[in-house]
Amino acid sequence: MNKDRLLLKDGTEIVLDAGASLGALQVTLASREDMLAVWGKLTDANLAQAQILNGSGLVVGNYNNLLLVSETSTVAADGAIHTIFNVREKTAEERRLEALEEGQEVQDGAIEELAGMMGGGE
Repeated sequence: MNKDRLLLKDGTEIVLDAGASLGALQVTLASREDMLAVWGKLTDANLAQAQILNGSGLVVGNYNNLLLVSETSTVAADGAIHTIFNVREKTAEERRLEALEEGQEVQDGAIEELAGMMGGGE
């Protein structure tokens, strides 16, 4: 039986255990290293756009602006790692704050560039 998958913006596919939901993405991996590799893929950039695909490959959920909230792992007797990644959509306030911070970075860069031109002309 094919399992559901989480498709990240960079094309990474993460196989989900049965019963997974956005707030509790359940995965089982062979080792801690495999779990850390999956965890490392759950970046802001990769979670900016994500999809849940069912076992047949059909899109059952499209998401934007996701945020990794927490991770909980347990080790099974056979050494497999069972992990639950708690993911949620960013709030409107969080998205506005990010846009404000990005705008401030652009403004700061423009000010530095202008100051460099003013200082270089003397």
